[in-house]
Amino acid sequence: MTATAELPAAGGLLLRPFRDEDASALIEVHRDETLRRFTRFPVTDAEEAARWLDVQYRGWADGDRYSFAVLEPRGAQDGPAELVANVVLKRADPGGPSAEVGYWTAAAARGRGVAPRALEAVTGWAFAAFAGEGLLRLDLLHQTDNLASCRVAEKTGYRFDAVLPAMPPEFPLDGHLHTRHRGDAADRPG
Repeated sequence: MTATAELPAAGGLLLRPFRDEDASALIEVHRDETLRRFTRFPVTDAEEAARWLDVQYRGWADGDRYSFAVLEPRGAQDGPAELVANVVLKRADPGGPSAEVGYWTAAAARGRGVAPRALEAVTGWAFAAFAGEGLLRLDLLHQTDNLASCRVAEKTGYRFDAVLPAMPPEFPLDGHLHTRHRGDAADRPG
């Protein structure tokens, strides 16, 4: 199946696949120490930005990684929309019953509900886009010390499932596994 990039509105946010013109914003966002602490592929210069974007483009083409730039519109006088987050759907086994979601939020956008709104939009899109392929479960993983990710998981109906052991050097600390099943939205607290 070839997924489309059409997403429902996400509470005032725009979600779309990344583009070449996002490179400078990616570099700026990755200057944040907290973001670098929780991401595996830092973007510090134009070459790394091009490499990172290439991974996203190949994911769309291969059907195993759908990465969305999350943009917040500015006023007409303030210029184009600003990159405030990234949400990704990773399908290690396209056509399988499960996939993984991940995200990061730019420092200036934290605490404003950006990640939950964007994650909810991608979650709904994933279950709709891949229902015919049998997608039943989405997993959300993060290090145990990433309390903000726990809050995002809870707000979007991803239930805590297990503590995962650390796997140094890539994952130096234990992790949390949260899951959401197709149909769980009806069971979420309002």
